[in-house]
Amino acid sequence: MSSAGTRFDELVRIMRSLRGPDGCPWDREQTLPSLRPFLLEETYEVLEAIDAGDTAGLCEELGDLLFEAVFLAQIAEEAGHFSVADALGAIGGKLVRRHPHVFGDAARARTAEEALGRWEAVKQTEATPNGTDRTTLGGVPRTLPALLRAHEYGTRAAAVGFDWTRAADVLDKIDEEVRELRAAVAARTDVPHGDEAIEDEMGDLLFAIANLSRTLGVEPESALRRANDKFRDRFTAVERRLAAAGRRPQECTLDELEAEWQAVKRAATGDHHREGPKTQGGEGG
Repeated sequence: MSSAGTRFDELVRIMRSLRGPDGCPWDREQTLPSLRPFLLEETYEVLEAIDAGDTAGLCEELGDLLFEAVFLAQIAEEAGHFSVADALGAIGGKLVRRHPHVFGDAARARTAEEALGRWEAVKQTEATPNGTDRTTLGGVPRTLPALLRAHEYGTRAAAVGFDWTRAADVLDKIDEEVRELRAAVAARTDVPHGDEAIEDEMGDLLFAIANLSRTLGVEPESALRRANDKFRDRFTAVERRLAAAGRRPQECTLDELEAEWQAVKRAATGDHHREGPKTQGGEGG
């Protein structure tokens, strides 16, 4: 079998050919900004394969993601900025520096939290690529999905000791944020949308929930993707049940839709206990 290095060198050669004078016109036209949507697409396809437990699909999607990285590095090399070898050297050096308990003389880290704390401590001593001051949260991309960014902010703050002691404390914080959101809703102006106070309180609540997810060891973006998929599947099942009876959702009352939802839920979970009315799938199961 070929080594990873040999295969990687082959991929780099293929990429250079695609961008060469006799290469593919489409590949030759691409720029760093034009590849952004493809990089995002491949990233989400990797996540989908992970969520589905599809290891064969994951193998293929990781190859596609590596190709996007090589593509970006090739464009950067042509512009005289850096090569893919430089990028590989940078990550290799970073991993060695930030794991002194593995590659250096530091005592072994006893827990994942301790290892993360050491990573952040070493990171704070390093210069940033653009020469600006390094801060704990400064390296989190603003382009991350907001829920994932909240999770990352909490993780990095916790690594330097700024964290709740117990998950119960975060639940208390969520209760506080719910009370403040209720107060903002009660004081709502006549404007039906765009109430800044409500938006602020909703943001605080979502941020607290993201921190609870982190404290419980749950990645919130993945949890919300699963909840989205569950809601999609169950609501689609409701629509199909109604279509079989010659009806559409907009022709039903809320109580009728709820009854169909509960029927779909019981079929999916095997739970034959009828709960009280709850809308928008908020039954938690």
